[in-house]
Amino acid sequence: MSNENRPKSSHWADINAEKIIREKGKKEHYTCASGITPSGTVHIGNFREIISVDLVVRALRDKGENVRFIYSWDDYDVFRKVPKNMPKQELLETFLRKPITLVPDVLGTEESYARANEKNLEELLPVVGVKPEYIYQASKYRNSEYAEGIKKALENRDVIRRQLNESRTTDLPDDWYPVSVFCAKCDRDTTKVTGWDGHYGVEYECESCGNKETVDLKTTAAVKLPWRIDWPMRWAYEDVDFEPAGKDHHSEGGSFDTARKTSLEVYGQEAPVTFQYDFISIKGRGGKISSSTGEVVSLIDVLEVYTPEVTRYMFAGTRPNTEFSISFDLDVLKIYEDYDKCERTYFEKPESPKALKKWEKQARIYELSQVDGIPEVMPYQIQIRLLSTLLQIFSGDVDRVIEYLGDVKPQQVDKLKAKAQCAWNWVKNFAPEDFKFSLREDTDDKIEVGEVEGKALKLLSDKIEAYMDSCDEKEFSTHLYDVARELEIETSDFFPVVYKALISKEKGPRLISFLYIIGKEKLVSLLGKY
Repeated sequence: MSNENRPKSSHWADINAEKIIREKGKKEHYTCASGITPSGTVHIGNFREIISVDLVVRALRDKGENVRFIYSWDDYDVFRKVPKNMPKQELLETFLRKPITLVPDVLGTEESYARANEKNLEELLPVVGVKPEYIYQASKYRNSEYAEGIKKALENRDVIRRQLNESRTTDLPDDWYPVSVFCAKCDRDTTKVTGWDGHYGVEYECESCGNKETVDLKTTAAVKLPWRIDWPMRWAYEDVDFEPAGKDHHSEGGSFDTARKTSLEVYGQEAPVTFQYDFISIKGRGGKISSSTGEVVSLIDVLEVYTPEVTRYMFAGTRPNTEFSISFDLDVLKIYEDYDKCERTYFEKPESPKALKKWEKQARIYELSQVDGIPEVMPYQIQIRLLSTLLQIFSGDVDRVIEYLGDVKPQQVDKLKAKAQCAWNWVKNFAPEDFKFSLREDTDDKIEVGEVEGKALKLLSDKIEAYMDSCDEKEFSTHLYDVARELEIETSDFFPVVYKALISKEKGPRLISFLYIIGKEKLVSLLGKY
C-alpha cells in the first residue's frame, strides 16, 4: 500500500519509528537490533522482543526509510546451566563454564547445542514474516573483529569500573579488568586476568587447569567482553539506532542504564532509542518463563494453535509494556473472533470522518499483523467455534469442511486451511473436554434408551427425512419441538438423548444448527435405527 493510502496511525510502532527519525536524525539507513543467548529453546517471551523490533522496522520502512534489522546470537556466552528438559545431563554438565557454541547438540546432528537452538528459530521466523540479518557473536570474537573495542574497554577500565560501581552494593576491586577469558587449554572461563600491557597483550591464569599465558587481542579467540560492556561496544560497532529490552534490563541500575553510560563515555556513541517490554506468561501458569529450566512455550507451540497472522496480531495489538498471557484455553476462541473483527473492519472502510478515525486504529493493527502484505480478497470469514464444530463432525478433514461450506473462493483456500488446521490442533490438544465431541458411526451400537426416548429419536428421524430439505433452521425447529410435544417428553430430557445418540454426550453445539451441519443422510442413519 502506498504511503498516501496508508491509514493514519497512532500505533506504538509508528510512534517509535518517528522517535527514531527525530532523535537520530535523517540517515542513509537505520539499524534496529535484537538478540539473545541461545542457551535453550527460544521461548515466546524472547519472541516478544523480536516481533517488537520487526514491527518498528516495518513502521520505518512504511515511512520510506532504509532499515537494517540485525539479530545477534550471543553464542559466545558461557554455558551456565543445563536445562532440565535435556537428555544426557551428565555429558552436558562437563561443558559448564565453556562457550555455548562448544556444547554438543544432544538432540540432533547440528554442529553445536547453540546452533540447534539458533536454527530452530531461524527456520520459523519467516513463517511469521520476520527476516532479520543474523550475526553470530562467537564468530565475531573468534575472528578478533572486536579487538579495538576490547582494547578501548581496557583503556577505560577505571571509567567502566566507576560506572558499574554506581549500581553495585560492593565495589569492584582495583585489579578488576573489563574482560573475560576462555582458557586456551580447557575452554572454561574460570580465569583471572593478571595483567595488560597497555596495547593488545592480555595476561591470564586459569583456576581450573592452572594454565598461564599472554594472548594478543588481534589474534586470540579467547578474550571477550562481559555483557554490560559487550552491549554498548556493539551498539557503536553496528551503529545501532533502536533496540528494546525487557524490564529486568530496564530496571534502575540495570544493564541498559550502565550500557548507556559506557556507550557515551567510552565508545562515543549515544545509546539507541529503546523501550521496555513486559514479560509474557502462559494462561494457567504464572511468572516469567525461562529457557534455562526447559519449561517453556516456544513459537512453534504457539503456531500450532494460532495462525501466523493471529500470532502477529496478539503482539501488534498490545503495547509492549503491557504484560499479557498466551492462552491455550477457551480464550483462543475470543482471540480469533477479535482478529476476524479487525479483518472485517479493514475491508469495510467507512466514509464518515468520525468512523474513519476509529477504522484507522484497527486498520493499522491489521496491516502490521500480515505476513506478506494485505490479501487481495478478504479471507473467508467463519467463526472459529463453528469451524471447530465442523472439523469435529468431519473428523478433522479440512477438505471436507471446505467442500461443505461451498462458497470458499480459490484465493481464500490457503488461509482457511491454515486456520482450520490450527483450530483442529486446538480441539485435539487443548479444548476443554465438554467442548470436544466425536460423531458416532453408523455401525456403532444403539445407545441404551427408554421406550419413550427411543420413539422420540425415531420420530425425529422421520421428521428430518420428511421436512429438513424443504425447511430452514427456524422452520424446522417447530418440528423438533413437535416431537417432544407429541410424545409428552420435556425438551430438557429429550435434547440430551438426541446428543447422546449423535455424539455420546449429553451436551453439544446448539442443536438445531448442529442437525443442519450433520445433514439429513447422516442423521437418518444414526437416529432411524431406534
